[in-house]
Amino acid sequence: MASFGEKQEALDCSEYGNGSCPENERSLGVRVAMYSFMAGAIFITVFGNLAMIISISYFKQLHTPTNLLILSMAVTDFLLGFTIMPYSMVRSVENCWYFGLTFCKIHYSFDLMLSITSIFHLCSVAVDRFYAICHPLHYCAKMTIPVVKRLLLVCWSVPGAFAFGVVFSEAYADGIEGYDILVACSSSCPVMFNKLWGTTLFVAGFFTPSSMMVGIYGKIFAVSKKHARAIDNLPESQNNQMRKDKKAAKTLGIVMGVFLLCWFPCFFTILLDPFLNFSTPAILFDALTWFGYFNSTCNPLIYGFFYPWFRRALKYILLGKIFSSHFHNTNLFTQKETQ
Repeated sequence: MASFGEKQEALDCSEYGNGSCPENERSLGVRVAMYSFMAGAIFITVFGNLAMIISISYFKQLHTPTNLLILSMAVTDFLLGFTIMPYSMVRSVENCWYFGLTFCKIHYSFDLMLSITSIFHLCSVAVDRFYAICHPLHYCAKMTIPVVKRLLLVCWSVPGAFAFGVVFSEAYADGIEGYDILVACSSSCPVMFNKLWGTTLFVAGFFTPSSMMVGIYGKIFAVSKKHARAIDNLPESQNNQMRKDKKAAKTLGIVMGVFLLCWFPCFFTILLDPFLNFSTPAILFDALTWFGYFNSTCNPLIYGFFYPWFRRALKYILLGKIFSSHFHNTNLFTQKETQ
């Protein structure tokens, strides 16, 4: 059986520049502007989500089932910013993949895994908020820490098995004419989904969980309206708890909406591209991928805007107060927020 190198030598790669990177047509100023913008997004993604991870891990007051889900989601966004976006930045700006075919597969597997992991996390958060608002009396019994840990195991293992299995088996490329030549000769880290796997990815990895989330949040906000009409007749403690749960659901609903807005164009393009004979321009697909990445940049900004406790925790982290003994017991909520 011929080795990969022997196969590559036997192929005519002249159409692809014999495997070398094409000349970058962008001016130095454009490349500097792109690097600056993308590096800024990476900085916010990495350090914003790292601040969320430290906050929830360090302060005991934040050790709740809901925040455990948010913590894991922040880990997902942090990993995307730290391990995926820097390499994608170089590829996007230089129009070339410098890191080899094997790392291309590893990179894309993690990229795909983390995007699906994010949507699985959002589904879990939706379920958590559903029980908190629609079935508050059963919430403590249903959404325990062990239950959340089992949910997180599913959120990480299923997308991981799917992404690495599909990419490394190259099942996603079965039947795509000329794909072997493209992989052997191109310098762009090409990944193209055939009709079967493009549809499977869109339906199972995006459309189905998204539909579940939208349905759950629709139910949550319908129940919230009923609660709003009856809230004046409730005891003060229950009244305040319901207000807090409603606010949390609204904030996490915004996180869900931003995720769907950012990632839908990319997933929809993956679905349509094989039916359009892979005619989507590479620069458009690259732009849609970065639009999806920016979701991970937005999340810590959303948390900072809607969660006062996150702003206080961030302040304490920046001031170095978390290195003081027993500071993890600090109250992050004002009297008004805890009432």
